[in-house]
Amino acid sequence: MQFQDKFRLTPEQSLFLAKKKWDENVYCGMKMENRAVTFPQTKTILNGVNVSNVQLDDIQAILNMRDAWKYLLSTINEPLTFDYWCKLNEYIARNEALEWGKLRTGTVSISGTDYVPPVPEREKVLSEFKAIVSNTDTSATDKALEAFTWGTRGQFFWDGNKRTSLLLANKLLVSAGAGIMTITDKHMEHFNVLLLDFYNTGNSETLKKFLYENAIQGMTI
Repeated sequence: MQFQDKFRLTPEQSLFLAKKKWDENVYCGMKMENRAVTFPQTKTILNGVNVSNVQLDDIQAILNMRDAWKYLLSTINEPLTFDYWCKLNEYIARNEALEWGKLRTGTVSISGTDYVPPVPEREKVLSEFKAIVSNTDTSATDKALEAFTWGTRGQFFWDGNKRTSLLLANKLLVSAGAGIMTITDKHMEHFNVLLLDFYNTGNSETLKKFLYENAIQGMTI
């Protein structure tokens, strides 16, 4: 099943939307990782104000996601390359992982599932990445959904894979004027259920359909 673009924004509209929604997207990244922060706390930290009852590692994660979004917005017209994708993870996983911005070289596990993602083989990952982002026979939205699900299940980096995949999807969407992907609180529990099923089965269609219907946001003029 292919997913058509729900939105067709001008470059100016697309960038405006991304700037308007980026704080919500940072918060989405925190909730995807089960971080114990609220949206008001996230927004306060993004505004440069300390929040006393938020853990330091949660603050670090928020600031990392902030910096990744700043990088994405400042480079929105640059080509989406393998190195660019690694750079997103470098921002997101900084001081959180064994290494950041590099493919992992060891085994990791995923909570709640027996699925163990294989250790990435660089040439195979590079080939798969290029096949997704360079596909000219499908929409930007379809590519974004494929990139997100591929990256989350592949667990190609030591840490921050869901957040990196979220930013990768948004790079594809925003640069094409196809909206922005973010999962709100009311949909997060259902998302986690479908994500766990996807980890177990490898079938991404139900998760993609859910994200298409509930997580792709845009604007009408």
